[in-house]
Amino acid sequence: MSRPIKRQQSRQSVEQVARSLGTSYRSGQHAMDIAEQSIARDCEGEDGVGEGEDLEGGLSRTTSHDRAGLSQHSMAGSYRRPSYVAGAPRPFLGAQQPERMASSEQEREAAIKEERSLLRDNNLIPPKHSRRTSASSNTASGKALKRYASTSAFSNSRRKSIRLDEEAAAGGGDDVEPTEATSLLPNGDGESEEPEDSAEGIDRKWEEAILNGSIKTTWRREAKVLIQYSAPLMLTFILQNSLTLTSVFTVGHIGKIELGAVSLGSMTANITGYAVYHGLATSLDTLCAQAYGSGRKKLVGLQLQRMVFFLWTITIPIAIVWLAGSRILAAIVPEKETAALAGLYLKVLILGAPGYALFESAKRYVQAQGRFAATMYVLLICAPINVFLHWLLVWRLNMGFIGCPIAVVITETLMPFLLFLYVRFFGGMECWDGFSRKAFKNWGPMIRLALPGLVMVLAEFLAFEILTLSSSWISAEHLAANTILQSLSVLTYQLPFPLSIAASTRVANLIGATLPEAAKVTARVTFIVGTVLGVFNMLMLSIFRNYIPRLYSNDPDVISLAAGVLPLCAAFQLFDALAAVSNGLLRGLGKQEIGGYINLFAYYAIAMPISFGTGFGLHWDLYGLWAGPALALGLVAGITGIYIWRTSWQKASEEAVKRNEAG
Repeated sequence: MSRPIKRQQSRQSVEQVARSLGTSYRSGQHAMDIAEQSIARDCEGEDGVGEGEDLEGGLSRTTSHDRAGLSQHSMAGSYRRPSYVAGAPRPFLGAQQPERMASSEQEREAAIKEERSLLRDNNLIPPKHSRRTSASSNTASGKALKRYASTSAFSNSRRKSIRLDEEAAAGGGDDVEPTEATSLLPNGDGESEEPEDSAEGIDRKWEEAILNGSIKTTWRREAKVLIQYSAPLMLTFILQNSLTLTSVFTVGHIGKIELGAVSLGSMTANITGYAVYHGLATSLDTLCAQAYGSGRKKLVGLQLQRMVFFLWTITIPIAIVWLAGSRILAAIVPEKETAALAGLYLKVLILGAPGYALFESAKRYVQAQGRFAATMYVLLICAPINVFLHWLLVWRLNMGFIGCPIAVVITETLMPFLLFLYVRFFGGMECWDGFSRKAFKNWGPMIRLALPGLVMVLAEFLAFEILTLSSSWISAEHLAANTILQSLSVLTYQLPFPLSIAASTRVANLIGATLPEAAKVTARVTFIVGTVLGVFNMLMLSIFRNYIPRLYSNDPDVISLAAGVLPLCAAFQLFDALAAVSNGLLRGLGKQEIGGYINLFAYYAIAMPISFGTGFGLHWDLYGLWAGPALALGLVAGITGIYIWRTSWQKASEEAVKRNEAG
């Protein structure tokens, strides 16, 4: 066969698979189309489907025949997982959506297990332990008799089945009516399969129950599911937050200038570097997931290479900005010593930027394969190492402030190395086909998908970071106190935010399974648990407001300022939690753009003017700067809560079915 014909057949097979993909992974049909075009271009130069990459056979439950049978009802069809962002600040725009990945076989099994559990709870299949063996079967003679009977029955039925098959073949293939002698064990494994316990049986029972409206859920079940979903995420987010929090804790005890400098340096690094890496890498949420879901697993590694080279190219202008950080910050911040230290912090961070860029790309590589625990394992190792390095360099070796960014650089370089070890020894190499020159081509789809993600992430980073820059115009003490308040705000957010992700996943699954009433139960439980978490955070900050700042600094003025504003931060913790879970429910309903618009309006049209007006106009200083976000969170919680209360859940379920069918 000539090469052009092979290319044409390869392109046709890729287009066929692309059409079978059922859902958009990040940003709707447009993003999916761009990803499909990228896959088609990458495959144009290939002679066909590579070994082990059968386009139809390798798609498991997510494409081809399996997707057709699952997209409407199965809870696996709408499976979603969050993105783990190491060192990222609190996201506030509700439009940020967890990546939508191709379901792996493990996720398929988890979905079947969940469906089986719900069917049992609704008495639609026998309970788990209903089949008790009789007392006689527990004896040795009973077991032997049972084994003999089973073997004899199998032998007789098998012989009769073979005889009937031979008669059918001799008769020209005429259908043979089944009788009591027809084999009940065509698989020949010697054991009768119970349809209601098999995956196929669960699928059949599940769809029947959906059509009959027989599936109900309870508050207890949904609370258990939400806790199971969110608890590991809370651990992961707290670990990732500790990477930045450790620097604040360590440097804060050197002095207030150093505490303000590390906050200012981290803020500048976030806005000009880390947010850029994270925002651009979000395109892999679509590209890697699409490549993996289409069966072209080697293209996942190719997309990884493209993004790494792209981000390393972007690192050049980022490094130039960081090298000039001292002069740039000195022109903005009145405290020259603080600006100089922050600039020094940025200069050292340049050494860790390539490692951070590599990690941001590599974690999408493993997540596209459904290996979401990989990042958590890396953080479980790196977080303690990060703490040890800060102690060793800053205090033990008496390096002072400069030891902090050096510890950060070592940690950022170690993280992608550990992730590589995970892929090499625990799984993920099936998507790696070695380095390729193709990594320097076909960058267009990647950049087109990356730019919207960059804009969104920068908007998320900017709002709270403006407070840091504004507080520096009051005094060094206010900048240091604001650093304490902001780090506490980020830390307390690590409880309701994972809950919002769990609620988003659960509601999306139930809505996709056409169970709107069950999704409403989940929403009610989510609001209750969110309220409990908000009250818990509020009480902790209120009760220990005079003690918590001492963990960050030894300066009495800084401690006094932070303790004075902490009651305000404690007061909006309830609104913060409710706003977080509301945005999660909106994502689950497929209305994340509503949350984005509400948050955008509340923060930039309401919060910022109030913060500047009260902080500088009325001279409320730090208290005034935090009054704006407090009011904004109350507005977000109220508006989104009313919107969810008035939402038609049945209509949302029907829209989800239409999206699946349109896919």
